[in-house]
Amino acid sequence: MLNMKLTLAAPLAILLLLASSCSKKEEKEAENEAPTPVQVEEARRGPIDRIIVSDAVLYPLNQANVTPKISAPVRRVLVNRGDHVKAGQVLAELESRDLAAAANESKSQYDQAQAAYQAATGATLVDEKTKSQADVASAQQALEAAKKLYENRVELVKQGALAQKLADDAKVAMVQAQSQFDTVQRHLQTLNSVGQREQIRGAQAQVDAAKAHYENSAVQVAYSEVRSPISGVISDRPVYPGEMAASGTALISIIDVSQVVARTNVPVKEAAFIKVGSPATLPGPDGDIAGKVVVVSPSVDPATTTVEVWVQAPNPGERMRPGATVHVTIKAETLKDVVIVPAAALLNFDEGGQKVMVIGADGLAHERRITVGVRQGDNVEIATGVQEGEKVVVSGGLGLEDKARVKIIEAPPAEADDDEDKK
Repeated sequence: MLNMKLTLAAPLAILLLLASSCSKKEEKEAENEAPTPVQVEEARRGPIDRIIVSDAVLYPLNQANVTPKISAPVRRVLVNRGDHVKAGQVLAELESRDLAAAANESKSQYDQAQAAYQAATGATLVDEKTKSQADVASAQQALEAAKKLYENRVELVKQGALAQKLADDAKVAMVQAQSQFDTVQRHLQTLNSVGQREQIRGAQAQVDAAKAHYENSAVQVAYSEVRSPISGVISDRPVYPGEMAASGTALISIIDVSQVVARTNVPVKEAAFIKVGSPATLPGPDGDIAGKVVVVSPSVDPATTTVEVWVQAPNPGERMRPGATVHVTIKAETLKDVVIVPAAALLNFDEGGQKVMVIGADGLAHERRITVGVRQGDNVEIATGVQEGEKVVVSGGLGLEDKARVKIIEAPPAEADDDEDKK
């Protein structure tokens, strides 16, 4: 029985010795394995800009389709495509001889109404009022004389010196004088109040009507000159002299391209950081052109779930043309104190997510899961996972295992890189 136990223990011991020997051999091989050369940079704290890049379509700063307000034949067109015009400049002239004749007729009617008004307010009313005042004075004197005559005859009748009939005749004459006085006095009051006001008001109404008719005729004549409402460049001129210009139909098109407006659609999440006045850039013929955000739509397009944003920028030499597509770069905000690492340090997990390799004090590379924030060019904000001052691998990290031995090497000088690029 003892021999059997010894027989079974011997192979087991041999296996343990072999396993131990293999483990030590692997450890020796690991120790003897050459460290992986890597380049590192320290995570730092500092500012980083939230940059939003989007495709946009260029539009003119302003545009106008000039339409005539009257329908008339075109007498002459004074501009052509590509011409620069200023606000108020005459672009075309329409036939207006019939309108000018109507305006002259209206002017004559206006002059007549003014003359009638002057007569009503000047000579006629003054003369009539003067005459009425004289009639009142005369009627008052006649009434006073009739009263005195009547009173004298009544007294003589009482004394028996005069017949009663003569006193009655004097009374009738006094009543007639009173009636005449009341009539002329009411007439004077009418002239001083209602009559005068109404007569003047009627004359004034005739003047106003004639003036309005004349001004309307003069405006119709002015409409025969088609003027530019804005300063800009003629983009289209579809009519020629002799053709009929129809009211409400575009005669000439003008665009103002001294500045351009880039209209882009930004996802809702990114648009939340954009404000009116945010700086932006557009690629111009000679380099980037600085602009700014002028419109952030308050509503979301339900079809694309995006927000429309307008960026306005100068157009030197008017070389950027409306309708072209450009990349708009908007600086939405600046984060002032965040942890920043080079974008080259970012690696992807097989199961999703991102990581960096951090070199610890033990000289080994340690895998670190991270949360990425704002990206700007070659720099990335690390929201979680890396602290300021830690060394992250920026070159040589691809395929590097967790806790692998590494050797930190210096990056080649920039001048050497430039020389190699030239070769």
